[in-house]
Amino acid sequence: MRYIKRELEEQVARAVRGFPAVVLTGPRRAGKTSLLRRLFPKASYFLLEDPDVVARLRADPQGFLDAVKTPTIFDEVQNVPEVFAYVRSRIDRRRLAGQWLLTGSQEAPLMQGVSESMAGRAAVFQLLPLSSRETQKVTLLLGGYPEAIARPAGARLWFSSYVQTYLERDVRAVTAVKDLATFRRFLALLATRHGQVLNRSALAAPIGVSVPTISQWLGVLETTAQILIVPPFYENLGKRLIKSPKIYLADSGLACHLLGIDTASELHKSPFRGSLFEGFIAAEIVKAQANAGRRRELYHFRDEQGLEVDFLVPGRSGSVSLIECKAAATVTPAMAAPMRRLASAMQGRRRKGTTVSMVLLHLAPRAGVLTSAVAPGVRALPWREYIDQL
Repeated sequence: MRYIKRELEEQVARAVRGFPAVVLTGPRRAGKTSLLRRLFPKASYFLLEDPDVVARLRADPQGFLDAVKTPTIFDEVQNVPEVFAYVRSRIDRRRLAGQWLLTGSQEAPLMQGVSESMAGRAAVFQLLPLSSRETQKVTLLLGGYPEAIARPAGARLWFSSYVQTYLERDVRAVTAVKDLATFRRFLALLATRHGQVLNRSALAAPIGVSVPTISQWLGVLETTAQILIVPPFYENLGKRLIKSPKIYLADSGLACHLLGIDTASELHKSPFRGSLFEGFIAAEIVKAQANAGRRRELYHFRDEQGLEVDFLVPGRSGSVSLIECKAAATVTPAMAAPMRRLASAMQGRRRKGTTVSMVLLHLAPRAGVLTSAVAPGVRALPWREYIDQL
């Protein structure tokens, strides 16, 4: 398939000029290897899932690394975490920039090795699936995995195979899931809770497992970047807030697949359309932050009186953006009412000079005039226009 330029390339290229090592995390098949091999075509390459490579590296790590020509790419390095200590000693002996390029699809085990052995020696980035800023082929139905959008006609089969290989490889590598059939049911159930406040008990009961098991499985999905956990907004507004996070599958295409939505017509009629659109916007915001090398900052708001705003994104100097997502081409003032109520409460408690902006994101109409002002202080924007401005 034709390579699509990634926004993260600039950050990675800058990092290799200042750090001996670069670590690229992200879900499997998001394009980590393609990005590094595109940027560094002359680098040697080793896949640390190849049994022969792993056996040689573990049998004689010093001898293996002596024979490696740098710069080198170690792909899926979390499979041989002991390599970090040996790479660190070589970096400390000869501190040259851009010599070690490491990827991994299991973020928690990978980052443990980085923090223990590579602190101060490695720049760390997360590469998520393609964003709509990188290609307009990214859609709510297909999501952003390169192989799914490259062959839309075969996307259903690709997602089916992805779930199967993900279960067999990553899930078992992170934790000992004994009953994969139950875990598959858990994934399907989780898709129906897409965009809802996380309730572990409500996930445990239908499939007959314990709450600790659900917590463990959610940890696996978060470790492998398959879900987005959006925490509640932390600012004290004098309200009784819901303190649980909201949960989304990180890729809308995978979410649609797990929900049995295979066509645009089925998506348009689906009762999950609104929550899928909401999760899609969450993923696009997180991708824009990650691709710019910024930390993830995305929150939701909900109080016990029923006031709810989809997302809050902190900005500079204490400013914050309130975002409401509507999977419709028509916008009305009533859609902006929750944001206006929350903004009013926030303005009374924030320091002078900070701003609260409000944006209502919607689907672009195929014809007709776009309405940009639906209520005082609220902008209505087609979602692509807003994402392009991030």
